[in-house]
Formats: sequence, C-alpha cells, structure tokens
Amino acid sequence: MPKPVRISLDAMGGDHGPSVVVPGAALALERHPGLRFLMFGNEAIVAPLLNAHPKLKEATELRHTDIAISMDEKPSQAIRMGRGKSSMWRAVQAVRDGEADAAVSAGNTGALMATAKICLKTMAHIERPAIACMWPTMRGESIVLDVGATIGADAGHLVDMAIMGSAMAHIVFDLERPTVGLLNVGTEEIKGIEAVKEAGRILKESNLPHLDYRGFVEGDDLGKGTVDVVVTEGFTGNIALKTAEGTAKQIAQYLRSAMSRTLMAKIGYLFAKQAFNALRDKMDPRKVNGGVFLGLEGVVVKSHGGTDDLGFASAIDVAYDMAHFELMNTIRAMLEQDPVGQTA
Repeated sequence: MPKPVRISLDAMGGDHGPSVVVPGAALALERHPGLRFLMFGNEAIVAPLLNAHPKLKEATELRHTDIAISMDEKPSQAIRMGRGKSSMWRAVQAVRDGEADAAVSAGNTGALMATAKICLKTMAHIERPAIACMWPTMRGESIVLDVGATIGADAGHLVDMAIMGSAMAHIVFDLERPTVGLLNVGTEEIKGIEAVKEAGRILKESNLPHLDYRGFVEGDDLGKGTVDVVVTEGFTGNIALKTAEGTAKQIAQYLRSAMSRTLMAKIGYLFAKQAFNALRDKMDPRKVNGGVFLGLEGVVVKSHGGTDDLGFASAIDVAYDMAHFELMNTIRAMLEQDPVGQTA
C-alpha cells in the first residue's frame, strides 16, 4: 500500500486565512482520503475550526506559529520577520525537512517565492524558478508559465521553462509528449525579441524526446488551447493572466446585466438557465486555482489569496497530484536532456 501524501499548509495565508484553509482542506480530504496534513498557524484560531471537521482533525497535525505574513508585506521584510517562525516559512520548511511532500499557501506571492527559494533552493542548472498555472481553453486546459515569478528571461530560461512545463503536463494531462509553444507577437520565425527566437531555435533543433515543440503561438492561442504548454517570461505571463481574469469578470457582468434588463430577457434566461450555469461552471476560476512553483527542490503551490474553500481545495488537489505522481523526479529526468543545462 503506497504511503499517504503529506501536505503542509500555511493556515494563516491569504485574505481569509484559516476560515478558508481549514474547510478547503476538509474538502480536499473528501476527494483524497489518504491525505495527511501538517497545518501551521495560530492554535487559538485554527483549533476551533478543526474541531468542526472531525475527519480532518484526525488527519492533521497542528503546529502553533505566532507570526503570519501579511498580503502587503515586502518579500525582504517577510524573510526578516518570519524566517523560521512564520506559518509560511514553516510550511515550506516542512517540505525541505522531508516532513511534507508539498506545501500550499494562499499568502503573499513575493514572500512565498522568496521563502521557497531560500528554504528549498533551486534545482541544478535552474537559475530562476517559474510559476505555472492551469489555463481553461476551448479544448480543455493548458499550462501557462511563467505567470509572475520573475521578470524577463533569456533563451536558456525559456528552454528550462518549456521542459519543466512539459513535465507538469506529462503528469496533469497524462501525455507522453506534450505540445509546447513560445508566446510571441507572431508565429513567423523572424518575429519577436532575440531571446524568444533563440529559445525557439534551440527547442526546434534539440527535438527533445519528451516535448513536442510547435513553434511560436500568439495571445489568442491561449484561449484556443493550441498547445498543451505555453511558455513566456513572468512580466508578460502575469499581464496575460490578469487580463484573462478581468475579461472573464467583464463578460459575466455583461451577461448578468443583459439578462435582467427586460422582462423578455428574464424569461429568456429561464429557458437558457442550464446553458448559463454550464458557462459559469466552465469559467469558474476556483476550479483551476493553484500555481506550481517549478524549478525548486520541492513542491510549493500558490493559491489565489482571495479564493474560497472550494478554490483552496483545488490548490491542494494540484499539490496532491504533483506529489503523488512525483513531479520532481519527472523534471529531473527531463532536465538531464536539457541542451542548455548540459552546457551550463
């Protein structure tokens, strides 16, 4: 019988802290009964919430921490204040020390990335980590990275991200050779900045066995799902992510306004309610919540700070998959064939 997956949780992270983390963990436990949790946070606040979920309490070890990193804390301040003491640091440290297979936090992204880099270190030949997220598409889902870990990228970093994103797609989508595209201003090989063109040349010439490079893709290909993995640097990726989130909210608001404008529109909505419910379910960001920090010596998943319990459970689901299907071993095996890393 395989050993249970152990996940450490920053109970104090995010806009809502334990009031979302605890019920979210309870939902995740229903989906994955073999899960075990290490939960770090203020015992006086977290313990009463755990008492309301007996099954979760039985599967959880709660460890008290006095310090919680706020959402507006600068990464440098978060490290100085919380090193070795905060709920965020100790959740990541549990992964480093082998007490947990993955860590999940809804806390400050910059502080979490800084904590993870210091505590876990980057993998061999990986200079900078990346954040990879699931992206709803017309074909299903794709993986997009980097969505905000670091600004700017040279060709080597883009190639590393393509390989790490493919490793994640191999696990999430069960694909032997995930298709990969580099986000660019056009599909022609002569377009784009030099780093992107050089990365495209390396990926094309390398013909890596676990990665099917399909060339450049454009912004509209994100929604189409043209490839399984879309690679870009963090500045562009974060703008694309926030734009997509804002557009989804805009469309939802337009639909609500249109459906309530006249009596006939309200009647029409009643007839089309099932279709609208299906659309809302498809566009629900909570179901694709959870950005994976790739390139570190351990699995860390960032939940959206403002999510609810369903969204936080989705982030735990992502962490479970990454740990259960051994993301780290998959990345290491694929990096061994990295044409850039071999010459680093």
